[in-house]
Amino acid sequence: MAGICGAQLAKLAAGFYGLVPKPGKPTLIMLMRATPESPRMFASDFIDLFSRTPWTIVPILFVPGAAFLFWGSLHYTDLGVLATLGLTLGGFVFWTLSEYWLHRLFFHWEPPGKWGARMHFLVHGVHHKWPKDKYRLVMPPAVSIALYFIFGALFYLTLGPRLTWGVHCGYVIGYMFYDITHYYIHHFNPKSAYGLRLKKNHMLHHFKTHDERFGVSNMVWDKVFGTTGTSAKSAK
Repeated sequence: MAGICGAQLAKLAAGFYGLVPKPGKPTLIMLMRATPESPRMFASDFIDLFSRTPWTIVPILFVPGAAFLFWGSLHYTDLGVLATLGLTLGGFVFWTLSEYWLHRLFFHWEPPGKWGARMHFLVHGVHHKWPKDKYRLVMPPAVSIALYFIFGALFYLTLGPRLTWGVHCGYVIGYMFYDITHYYIHHFNPKSAYGLRLKKNHMLHHFKTHDERFGVSNMVWDKVFGTTGTSAKSAK
């Protein structure tokens, strides 16, 4: 029985990571192979593997991560459900602002020299070069897990332990919403009018105005900071 269960789990895991071979083809570890959709970045197959991340990694890691933070607010502070929900909402809104400024200032920052060009390509340029690459769209887990703890520490230092749990929970939920929305508007056609506007806005950022339209999960902060793509410069 244990052997059967183990084999079933292995098959499920292989299917999840895209490792199941196609009929008539030899068994390949698909994420370790460059394809027209996901071109090679590194000469080593092993290193190239770590440049690819399935979008499903995001909820697998951070749904439990956010749930733990919400639970922590209820069990390690004197705050109740409503207060924790309020802090979570605040953290979510704060993420949307972070999303905007990270995209505008860091993702599109290219320091001078060859090193700067290489750094920019690895951080964000790869996504603009291959926008249809579904494995190089969400954050690699080594980066996202590190940021989970870094931002947790920053919230602890600035807000104190009582408020950190709820705010950090909302921030993590905001990050998940951003990454999954980003994947969705690249690889699916939204059904709602707002979803179609989001997709159009982001595609215009990719293919028309790289220096405007920085919001991905929302367009609020582009309106606030005047980067909606309606300037005279972008209309040329």
